[in-house]
Amino acid sequence: MYTPHNMRTGAGAYARLGVETSVMSASPHQLITMLFDGAKTAIGMARHHMAAGETQAKGNAISKAIGIVDNGLKAALDADAAGEAGAELVGNLSALYDYVVQQLFRANLHNDVRALDEADRLLENIASAWREIDDRARG
Repeated sequence: MYTPHNMRTGAGAYARLGVETSVMSASPHQLITMLFDGAKTAIGMARHHMAAGETQAKGNAISKAIGIVDNGLKAALDADAAGEAGAELVGNLSALYDYVVQQLFRANLHNDVRALDEADRLLENIASAWREIDDRARG
């Protein structure tokens, strides 16, 4: 027999399995898009917790966003694959991701909504360009 707790636990396991299945079957472009979506979701949660004065939850959300940007998006940059022509772009993106992380740290340290908004805006601009590239590749 299923209790409410078991149903919630089962639903959580199904959700985790769904995410894992999505990741395992995603193309490299889709994985990058998922990283952007995850970072933007974490920033949105940080904004919510910042407004509510929930310091620890804000910090956790910002830490998650930083991890996604630094250990996901930035780590996925591949200067070798970009070749000589794309090396400058990879370098610029790497520097931009470092700036986004800096803004996220500033937002966390000073409860700076503008720094959080700037990080969000920059990620959205890059994500939008990435989605356009993905649409063209499929099209």
